[in-house]
Amino acid sequence: MKTVPQITLQEAVAMVKDGDTLLQGGFGMTGNPVHLMHALAETKTKNLTFIGNNVGEVGIGGGRLLRNGQLKKIIGSFFTSNPEAVKAAQDGVVESELLPQGTLAEAIRAGGAGIGGFFTPTSAGTDLAKGRETKILNGVEQVFIPCIKGNVAFIRAWKADTAGNLQYRMTEQNFNRAMATAADLVIAEVEEIVPVGEIPAESIHTPGSYVDYLVQATLTLEDLGSSAAVSSSKKVSESRLNMAKRALKELNKGNVVNLGIGIPTLVADLISEEDGIILHTENGMLGVGPAPTDGGGAMDYPVNAGKVPVTALKGASYFDSADSFAMIRGKHVDVAVMGGLQVDEAANLANWAVPGQPLLGVGGAMDLASGAKKLIITMMHNEKNGDAKIVPVCDLPLTALKAVDMVITDKAVFEFIDGKLTLTEIMPGATLEEVREKTTAVFIEKLS
Repeated sequence: MKTVPQITLQEAVAMVKDGDTLLQGGFGMTGNPVHLMHALAETKTKNLTFIGNNVGEVGIGGGRLLRNGQLKKIIGSFFTSNPEAVKAAQDGVVESELLPQGTLAEAIRAGGAGIGGFFTPTSAGTDLAKGRETKILNGVEQVFIPCIKGNVAFIRAWKADTAGNLQYRMTEQNFNRAMATAADLVIAEVEEIVPVGEIPAESIHTPGSYVDYLVQATLTLEDLGSSAAVSSSKKVSESRLNMAKRALKELNKGNVVNLGIGIPTLVADLISEEDGIILHTENGMLGVGPAPTDGGGAMDYPVNAGKVPVTALKGASYFDSADSFAMIRGKHVDVAVMGGLQVDEAANLANWAVPGQPLLGVGGAMDLASGAKKLIITMMHNEKNGDAKIVPVCDLPLTALKAVDMVITDKAVFEFIDGKLTLTEIMPGATLEEVREKTTAVFIEKLS
C-alpha cells in the first residue's frame, strides 16, 4: 500500500501556479477546504480560474481570493451567496460562467472519467444554452456540455488514512468526490489522518489512488460561515403558511420530494415522520428531517440545499452532488416544490434571474424543473408593485420549458390540464373576482 505525503498548508499552496485552473470542493462552507483556500490567499498566486459551486462567502474561502484579486474567472452554479462575487462578475472585474448545479457536477465527473462531454436536457431553451450545440435525442432537446478538468483540486474530507483513502462526513461529500478525480494534482485537507486499516474498506468514499497529498487542518465554527448555527427566529405569514399546507396535500406517502428555497422550505416544517415522505436535497441527502432543536450547526449536522443545518431521519442516506443530480435527471424524484418569479400559459417557468438585480445563481433549479416527475410552483400571486406573476408569456429569463404541473399562490391554485392553464381552487381569503383581476394569463375555470 502506498503512502501519500503529508504536507503543510504552505507547501500545498506553493504547488498552485499563476494561471492554473483550481477546482474547489464544498457546498457553501460545508466540506469546503477553507484552510487551503486561506493559505492560498496569503500567496501572490494570481490569474486563477476558480471552479466551484459558489465562491465561498464574503471574505471566507474563495471569497478571500476574490477580494485579493487573485481570480481571473469564476465558473460555478450559485454565486448569489457571495454578494462580492456577484458584483465582481456583473462589473466585469472577473469573467464568469454560470452552469446549472447538476450540469456542473456531471461535467466534473465526466472530466474525471475521461469522457469528453455529454448531452443533457437541463437548460434547453434557456439563456444558459445560448451558443451551445443542441440535439433532439429521444424526442427531447438536449444541450452539449464539455467535460471539466483542473490543474489542481483542493478538496475537504473528514478522515484520511496514510494511503490517501478518504471518508466524508454527512453532506460533506457534495462536489468533493467528483473533483478528487478531475485534476492533475489533488490535495485533500482532512480533519484526521489515521493508519491504514482504521477506515473500513466499505466506508472509503474516495480511494487513495486519486489523492496526491494530505494536509491536516482542524475545522472551527468560524470556518462554516452562515451554516455555523441555526437561526431560531422564523416569522411566517399566514398566506405563506397556507401555500405550504396546500402543497403538502399533493405529497403522498413514499414520495421522494425536493423542496426549494423560500416558501417550499416551509413544507418541511409540516411533514412528520409518520407521513412517510422522503425529502431529497440536491447537495447529497435523502431523508432530510427538521432543523435541530438545540441550535446546532454544520459541525454536528448535515445541511440542506439552503445551507441550513437539518437533522437526518431514520433510514437517511448521504451521497455526492453528481449522484444527487443523476437521481433528478433520471426521474427518481417524484415531486419538486419550487419558488417562482413567473409562470406562463405554456407552463414555462422563470425563477432564477431578474435583469438588473444583484443575482447570479441558478443552483439546481433547471435540473429539478426538467427532471422531477411533477413540478409544483409556490409563489405570491403578484409582485409588490401589483404586477402579475401568472402571465401570458414569461419575459424573465426562463428556467425550463413546458415543465410546470401546478401553481399555488396566496390567491389560487392552477393546474395544467390537457396543456391548458386551469384555475381549480381559490385560496383562503381570496375571491374569484380578485383572481381574475390580478392574473394576466388566459385560463380556464374548473372550480369544484
